[in-house]
Amino acid sequence: MLELSPDFFAFAYLVATILFIYGLKGLSSPKTALKGNWSAMLGMALAVGVTLANPEVKTFTWIFAGLGAGAVVGVVLALKISMTSMPQLVAALHSFVGLSAVLVAAGTFLAHREAGLLDTVAMIELGVGSAIGAITFTGSLVAFGKLQEILKSNPLVFNGQHLLNLVLGFFMVGFCVRFTVTGDPFSFLGMTVIAMALGFLLVLPIGGADMPVVVSMLNSYSGWAASATGFILGNQLLITTGALVGSSGAILSYIMCKAMNRSIVSVIFGGMGSADSAAVSAGAAAATKGVKSASVEDVGFMLENARKVIIVPGYGMAVAQAQHAVKELVDTLLEKEVEVKFAIHPVAGRMPGHMNVLLAESDIPYDCVFEMEEVNGDFSSADVCLVIGANDVVNPAAKSDKASPLYGMPILDAYKAKQIFVSKRSMKAGYAGVDNALFYYPNCSLVFGDAKSTCESLVAAIKGA
Repeated sequence: MLELSPDFFAFAYLVATILFIYGLKGLSSPKTALKGNWSAMLGMALAVGVTLANPEVKTFTWIFAGLGAGAVVGVVLALKISMTSMPQLVAALHSFVGLSAVLVAAGTFLAHREAGLLDTVAMIELGVGSAIGAITFTGSLVAFGKLQEILKSNPLVFNGQHLLNLVLGFFMVGFCVRFTVTGDPFSFLGMTVIAMALGFLLVLPIGGADMPVVVSMLNSYSGWAASATGFILGNQLLITTGALVGSSGAILSYIMCKAMNRSIVSVIFGGMGSADSAAVSAGAAAATKGVKSASVEDVGFMLENARKVIIVPGYGMAVAQAQHAVKELVDTLLEKEVEVKFAIHPVAGRMPGHMNVLLAESDIPYDCVFEMEEVNGDFSSADVCLVIGANDVVNPAAKSDKASPLYGMPILDAYKAKQIFVSKRSMKAGYAGVDNALFYYPNCSLVFGDAKSTCESLVAAIKGA
């Protein structure tokens, strides 16, 4: 039987790593995202195939059982999951990666401690891998709970929270050091339990408006957990792949924090979205002033006679699955020679790129879609701004109300448009639980109803005019 050399495995893993890098590069743009996905899938297929060919793999029973079960679950989820539930799925998958890192560390320790195969470096790898994995596991569960609205989306804070986190952090490091030096299984258990508690405590104080950044950071954590698992197993590909995911997630989190005027340190240590809200907010005071509403016919008339229209999509568009109706509305306006632009906030939706994926799914032209920095200067010259299911990302309180949890977060300057129409099902506050001061502006009117049916009615009103 032909025995493959170590150089073959090293070369195959290098090729797989290159394919993963090309996949990440492709995912940076909607135009190349499909190619990027195929590249990453090809890299994963190569990685799995080559690993199975390794002579160190003695039995395939449990491996194929796991691959089969994972394939069945993956196919079912891919067919049934909706875009509105994608952020929750991503958070759940992060938790699986974290839990697997903990289990691999525990299994490796229990399997090799008696044989004396674990040196100091290996013990450090086991401790770090389990700690990062445990934080990722429970932190992702909290993120899932908030995204699924099992938990409240507003920041859950209490006095002494940061001090408690600091004390737990010291104990976790202490247990990790003791485990590394002595190999005491109870130290390993203590370290892992404390890390799980920290995962809960670090994500609970994150406000709903900041959850996309948290999802991105948890993605980074899951990558570092995978990389630590690679060190434990001595698998170079897992090390490099985890490092790619970890570093790219950290870079994305940093970019998003910069765009939102948030501190990356606050994300890591759980201080984000916990601004003091003791004072009476401007939004609450504005609630007594009343809100104007508009009919679909009125909005259709204004859209048809506008020169420039800016559309701000949000999570409500995803919930209503209105992206295809929005595409039809855009086509109708373009036929009327109306200039149409889409304004995308860095945290629109529930995860990074959520709105971009939805718009790409409905074949919205890429040259109509602009990021916040590119489009904010255009709102003052827009005749109409149509907000579809967005809330916190257009809330002017983020600029003016120091008591608001959103304060300091850059927003889309929708309030500067000559006329603003907001498609919304009710007066319910957004995901951050903050009343939107925009609704009470004199140039803003709400169009109540499901986003999909509203957009379809707008198309009918414009075409029937």
